[in-house]
This record gives sequence, C-alpha cells and structure tokens, in this order.
Amino acid sequence: MHQATATIKAPTSTSAGQVLQGTLLGPAVLGRIAGRAAGYDRENAFFHEDLKELKAAGYLMANLPTEFGGRGLSLPQILREQATLAYHAPATALGINMHLYWIGAATHLWRRGDHSTDWILEEARRGKVFAAGHGEPGNDLGLAGSLVKAEPLGDGSYRFTGRKIFTSLSPAWDWLGFHAQDDSDPARPKIVHAFISRQDPGFHINETWDTLGVRATRSDDTILEGVTAKAPFIVRVLPAGLPSDPFTDAIFASAIPPIAAVYYGMAKRAFDLAVANARHRVSPALGGKTYAHSTHTQLAVAQAAIQLDSIWALLERVAVEWDAGVDHGPAWPAKLLAAKQHAVDGARNVVDLAMKIVGASSLQKKFELERLYRDVRSGPFHPPSTDATHDVIGQTYLEL
Repeated sequence: MHQATATIKAPTSTSAGQVLQGTLLGPAVLGRIAGRAAGYDRENAFFHEDLKELKAAGYLMANLPTEFGGRGLSLPQILREQATLAYHAPATALGINMHLYWIGAATHLWRRGDHSTDWILEEARRGKVFAAGHGEPGNDLGLAGSLVKAEPLGDGSYRFTGRKIFTSLSPAWDWLGFHAQDDSDPARPKIVHAFISRQDPGFHINETWDTLGVRATRSDDTILEGVTAKAPFIVRVLPAGLPSDPFTDAIFASAIPPIAAVYYGMAKRAFDLAVANARHRVSPALGGKTYAHSTHTQLAVAQAAIQLDSIWALLERVAVEWDAGVDHGPAWPAKLLAAKQHAVDGARNVVDLAMKIVGASSLQKKFELERLYRDVRSGPFHPPSTDATHDVIGQTYLEL
C-alpha cells in the first residue's frame, strides 16, 4: 500500500485562477489520493489503490448519462472534476481521463440519436474500464493516419498488426479503443476505429513506461499481433486524412479539454505551493521580511496569476460552447486544440515561475514541486503534438 505522505490544503478564496470545487470526491478521498502520489511516482507504479477508490466514489461514471446509471455531468463540470483531481494527483487524473473521454464520446453520439456506441455506455455501467490507443511511434498524423495495419476480414471484422505507445491504464483496462489504417485499396486508404477487449487473443503489453513524469499512468506499449476486432466493435471506417465525423468530433471534445484541465490543475497546485512558501520563507536580504515582499517574487506571482486566469477562461469558454452546441463549423477542432495548447504551454510557464519563487529547495525530490515540474513536461506530447496542433490551427484559419 502507498501510505499518505503529505497533507494538501485547499486553495483559499484569494488564490489566482479558478478555485477548484469538484463535487464527486470529498476531502478524505482526495487526501488519500494525494498522499499516494509521491509513492507511485517514486516506484513507477500504477495507481491501483486510487482506481479502487475512484470506482467506489462513482468517478468512472461521472459523465455517464443518468439513464445508464451514471452521474450525467456535462463537459464543463468534468473540467472542474478533472482539475480538482489533478490538483491532488496529476498522473491519476491523466490516466482516468483516457477512460472518461470514451464515455464522453459515446454519450455525445447517444444524445444525437446515434446508437452505434451505446455498448460503451452499457459496459461503463457494468464498471468496465476503457483506455485509448491512439499514440504510435513516428506517426505525427494523429487520427488522420496510422502506421498500424488494419486488414479487413470480409465479415465486417478487422485484424490489426502494429505498435501503440502511451497506452495509459495499461494494467487496468478492459477495453482498448484505437485507430489503424486499411490500405487494401491503396488509392483509397481508410482509417478504422475499433475496440478490443482484454480477453481477445493476439496482443501483448510491453512494459516500457519509465519516464520523466506522469509515471503512475503506466502508459506502456501495446503490441498488436493479429488481434481481431469483431464487427460490432468496429465503430467507424473513415477516409484517411483529417477526419470529419461526429464520432471523431466527439473524441476531440471529450478528450482534449479535460486533458487541458489536468494541466491547469497541476499549475494551480504549483502556484498555491509557491505562494504559501513566499508568505512564510524569510529573506535576510529583506531585513527579515518574507519573500512575499520581494519585487521579484511579486512579479513572478503576478505573471503566474495572469496565466492561470487566462488558461481557465479559454478552457471553460470552449467547453461551455461545445456543451451548448455553438456552431463553429470546421473551426471546432482548431478551437479545441487551441484551448489545450494554451493550457499546456501556460501550465509549464506557471510551474517554472513557481520553482523560481520557491528557489533551490524546489529541486529536491522530497518536495512536491519537483514532481510537478516533471509531470507538467508531458503536456506537449499528448496527440496531436504541439507541431501538429499548430498545423491544424494555422491551416484552419488560412482555409488551406
């Protein structure tokens, strides 16, 4: 068991950024989850205990419609929950997001009258855990292309061969959703979106995850060795290239803003730690006053506070507009990606400023800021990468 090693104080009403007020997890649960985070990181261990508590609290059904036995939270509400969880345990929040976004995508389709993924909602009702297999080594096309081979079998099922990377929740998933490319007609390549279950033969997990940060996600590689997804679990077959389909739109909206909220939660925690430190650490150069009286500290705090407010403002606006059905047409992917990019860039800036405020002690492994510094570095690598994101946004507004 990973015993609690720290007590996390709630942010005060004068803290910068959105005061985190998730409703599903109480202080006791969040305290235990926070206390295990350092141990998971140190041991490069998956968050098994956290997952058990989150299941018991109904967190894995947070955005599952009430008609399927879930809590029915909207996308803006999920952002608050994920930011709150990330404030206490970033890697746990990031890993759980890979489950929540499949539920969110299926819910979006269900509300539109598309029942092709209702089985996901039924499986979530039964407590099954979903994970995502979109990352691939060397593939910078995201959902527009794949290096994994999809072979049609003639009955609506497909056989898959290739490697997936960054498969968060590797030790715990029951269902893995992923995409692959069908080149059986070279002139018209297709992207196949499929799910396999843990019991399906023809794949194995390669325990490669030993990383700088977010270690508790255990995002090991998944090697597809001819695993077959049956026809009911082939949810889309789309033309290769930038996708335009309600299913892929729902993936973007259900995955990207909550990922951004996780990085906001990391940054908010780093900011609160730094402010508390500055209020109490005494500087001989300031005549025994605290570092809060230093103009350098005040400047860094101001810069971080502005960044935090702007992250949440954009993120929440995008989520509210998506939830309300605002019609941004083909600009929606760019809107969603912009919010994520602004969040991950801003979060790194805030954590860097927090390290500057706290000083050299923030480098020590025993302090939480050191872990937050490492965790926040993973933000730009979530598919689509920073470069791919900028390409999509630029091309959208240039109408290329």
